[in-house]
Amino acid sequence: MNENEQAPETKLTSTKRRWAQAGKFLTGRIARPETDRLPPGQRLVKNWPVLDLGQQPHLILETWRLDVTGLVENPLSLDWNAFQALPQSDSSSDIHCVTSWSRFDNRWHGVLTRDLLDHVMPRSEAAYVMLTSYDGYSTNLPLADFAAEDAILATSWEGEPITRSHGGPMRLVVPHLYFWKSAKWLRRIDLRAADSAGFWERNGYHMRGDPWREERYSGD
Repeated sequence: MNENEQAPETKLTSTKRRWAQAGKFLTGRIARPETDRLPPGQRLVKNWPVLDLGQQPHLILETWRLDVTGLVENPLSLDWNAFQALPQSDSSSDIHCVTSWSRFDNRWHGVLTRDLLDHVMPRSEAAYVMLTSYDGYSTNLPLADFAAEDAILATSWEGEPITRSHGGPMRLVVPHLYFWKSAKWLRRIDLRAADSAGFWERNGYHMRGDPWREERYSGD
């Protein structure tokens, strides 16, 4: 499935599309991350809820690959061993889901997106990133958001390998945006000059998704 194809309709996708149409969870408040740790309209949870498009791909490390393509000087196609050979880092961050839950102090291990970008060397005209996952999911990001200081291609959460249900063996984590931007089961990172919508963005969700500005839906 490519980024322009629709994933099969599920109860979750139809429900979230209705939420976008109705503006569910919107409070109209704007918070500041430097002073407000919990964004507007969010509630704290201690567990980590599982949300996906209705399928969880079973990925084998021996055949897993991550491709970095598009407007880069050095395109990459990494197998698992090559990915593990990249600089490894630890990170801690809060995460915020558009469905209104937040979880504080998540500990990650993996490859910082900045370290990956140092290898591929984005060209001057690169301004956006399209992410594509093994389940056919896609989402878009400004390159500046993808390259945030705490953004990480995570293989471990709380000291254990990330489970299949949460996007293992590797998923993106971009903590300062709503968590639908942090693609699970990441397969391809494509750097582009122009922005284009991913799966949820084509279904009524915001093109950027800043939780402190409540950028939940298109038009917010």
